[in-house]
Amino acid sequence: MTDIQLWTTVFIVLTFGLYIGIAWRSRVKETSGFYVAGHGIPAVANGAAVAADWMSAASFISMAGLVAFLGSDGSVYLMGWTGGFVLLALLLAPYLRKWGKYTVPEFVGDRYSELVRTLAAVAAVLISFTYIVGQMNGGGIVFSRFLNLNLTGGVMVAAAIIFVYSVLGGMKGITWTQVAQYTVLIIAYLIPAVAIAQQFTGLPIPQVTFGQILSELNALSAELGLNEYTAAFSERPMVDVFLVTLALMLGTAGLPHVIIRFYTTKTVRGARYSAFWALFFIALLYTTAPAIGAFTKFNLLDGVNGTAVAQLPDWVDNWAATGLVSVADGAETINSVSNDPAAGADLTVNNDILVLATPEIAGLPAPIVGLVAAGGMAAAMSTAAGLLLVISSSVSHDFYFRRIKKSASDSERLLVGRLAMTAAVIVAVVAGINPPAFVAEVVAFAFGLAAASFFPALVLGIFWKRCNATGAAAGIVAGLALTITYMIYTLDVFGTEAHEHILGVSPEGIGSIGALVNVLVAVAVSKATAPPPAHLAELVESIRYPSVPREEEPAGTGERS
Repeated sequence: MTDIQLWTTVFIVLTFGLYIGIAWRSRVKETSGFYVAGHGIPAVANGAAVAADWMSAASFISMAGLVAFLGSDGSVYLMGWTGGFVLLALLLAPYLRKWGKYTVPEFVGDRYSELVRTLAAVAAVLISFTYIVGQMNGGGIVFSRFLNLNLTGGVMVAAAIIFVYSVLGGMKGITWTQVAQYTVLIIAYLIPAVAIAQQFTGLPIPQVTFGQILSELNALSAELGLNEYTAAFSERPMVDVFLVTLALMLGTAGLPHVIIRFYTTKTVRGARYSAFWALFFIALLYTTAPAIGAFTKFNLLDGVNGTAVAQLPDWVDNWAATGLVSVADGAETINSVSNDPAAGADLTVNNDILVLATPEIAGLPAPIVGLVAAGGMAAAMSTAAGLLLVISSSVSHDFYFRRIKKSASDSERLLVGRLAMTAAVIVAVVAGINPPAFVAEVVAFAFGLAAASFFPALVLGIFWKRCNATGAAAGIVAGLALTITYMIYTLDVFGTEAHEHILGVSPEGIGSIGALVNVLVAVAVSKATAPPPAHLAELVESIRYPSVPREEEPAGTGERS
């Protein structure tokens, strides 16, 4: 076993032991604890859990890699995801927390109708499943490199561990586990960034020093036949940059596994403070990602430019064993680098390895390499656990309890929820072994689906009393249908042929148009049909204005009287 594998094993065993121990101590037997942690999580802890839940493998593993290869255009992920969280904190989180239910579909059902609840539950499962595929693939990448497994084996090990602690603790266990996971992932992310900033500039503050190398990086990129790193709209057309940013913003504000986090606080004020702390914790990573992208891209190009294949650094051979790095057949010297296998470059490097490979590329010690691997797994597992809980609650609470067996006991509903988790893990493993794109891009598809379905229905439901059940249902169906159809059309999924983007719109950006279609259809249909009953207008008033109190139902009932 190499030093890197030894330290990786040590850190992963220690951190996994901590996560599973927390889940075991926090295990629950009632639905209130399983789904919303008994509404008892402090704001600071919930903020850290929200940050860990939201900053998935896409943020930790893939985003800096996309920024490294896309350059300026990669900022769509930074702007979209952070901007979307501001939308969520201002437009949705406090109001939904005041409503005080278990799931997002439950609010939608009470605001509109049982039909809309069912549509929302289907959308929640679809979004969460798409999202979790990226997390399974991200976990598999970590294990495949550092524990000497192939990608299939890595995905299966990651899935097994995620499944164990998610099923044990429910939301209560997942929340406290995510606090620990945030601590691990942010330390793992910052240490190599600080060390590399010190190497490059002599000042260990990556957020303010990475600009010093951009001119050198531009020159080096041009030398290898790449676009200038800081050139705008060189990798994506302007319209797609706008649409992807907007889709990520709206999708973030509509993600059910993030929204449900605000149900766990003690009060509505706690939900607002949770949003503040979450933004602070998220900013620590998101202001560091551009620095890691620039530093790693420079180290990558500088380390291989003009190098003979026989003299490539060790990290190339280490990652080549996973199949995520490859040297072109017949190449003797590296004169071109790409992240696209079809580009015909001398060296092809998968986006998703750059953060994990950063310590090796920079020549940092083996313990830091192992810590980064543990951080990558923390990011993947924290989000996957929240997604599994959304799938569980949608199936057991919004389908089984509300539509099939309203007399189901707490224990019966928990059993159904855990069985739904099991099925979701099995299917996600299969898809995670062969995903349709890079981790961050797969996650972006989930955000597009959330933008086209949940965000319009929630915002209209809170701020427009005239929106009725028929309009909301028509809007969700229209938005999802357009978004899913376009994604299948432009991606190689289900054995279909990938087609060219229409008018430069990528599958990551189509969610913006889907959201617009959703709103237009919902407004038009609502105006053309009867207005909602008067009691629903009173419901909207009760959650929008603090002066109108609303009693919360007793824990564990899940039904309105």
